[in-house]
Amino acid sequence: MQDLLIYLPMGALAGLQAGLLGVGGGLIIVPVLLFTFSLQGFENDFATHMAVGTSLATICITSISSTLAHRKYGNIDWTIFNALAPGMIFGVWLGVQTALSLSGQTLQLLIASFALLIAIKMALGFNPKPEHAIPGRGGLFSAGTVIGWGSSIFGIGGGNLTIPFLRWANFPIQRAVGISAACGIPIAFVGAGTNVWEGLHLEHLPEGAFGYVYMPAFIGIISTSAIFAKLGAKLASSISEKALQWSFITFLVLVSLSLITRNLLL
Repeated sequence: MQDLLIYLPMGALAGLQAGLLGVGGGLIIVPVLLFTFSLQGFENDFATHMAVGTSLATICITSISSTLAHRKYGNIDWTIFNALAPGMIFGVWLGVQTALSLSGQTLQLLIASFALLIAIKMALGFNPKPEHAIPGRGGLFSAGTVIGWGSSIFGIGGGNLTIPFLRWANFPIQRAVGISAACGIPIAFVGAGTNVWEGLHLEHLPEGAFGYVYMPAFIGIISTSAIFAKLGAKLASSISEKALQWSFITFLVLVSLSLITRNLLL
């Protein structure tokens, strides 16, 4: 019960940030889980993989809610989703295998580097120009594989990768976000499921772990994230978009530098 209470505010933070900025919670959840697991005394190697697996498990819930909302407004192009999804499923499985082959220290450095790149991208306002035609099924399968692979390594729903790709392929932002939300379902379910399966046989995981998903964290986060996401969405209209963006950039830079410094000093 005490473990569960630790993660309720984390879900609130992730949900609030997601509602305010329209970003998935993975970029918030994974770094915060890493620090929380460290404070609980979990070993670095399995704690890192457990942070990624737990984040993907929480996205299983949020991606369904987001997809239903976008479907209601007709923002999802199911033809494009059906072409991307098979590659994503394969890429996610491959990404989990890649992540599990890495040490916890190496994986943390990769996660920190990715978060720092996202922060730099947001700070510079860099977005790919929508000047390209939609790829064929082979191109979409390949893109899905790369997106799924990266998402499962970093414990995210793929929005930071899927949306820029779809914007590059000339999709309007509303449709890009809608398709990305739907793509979060195969990414999250296959990623979480593979992390559970790969960790089931391990005996050194802490009590409460279901494979590489830490159940107290999963339950605590999903208990509050949806409620605070709605609150964040309401607050977004009354707060400066620039201030919100820079608060998120600051958060990403601080956690990235903290993770990089900690791991380089180990």
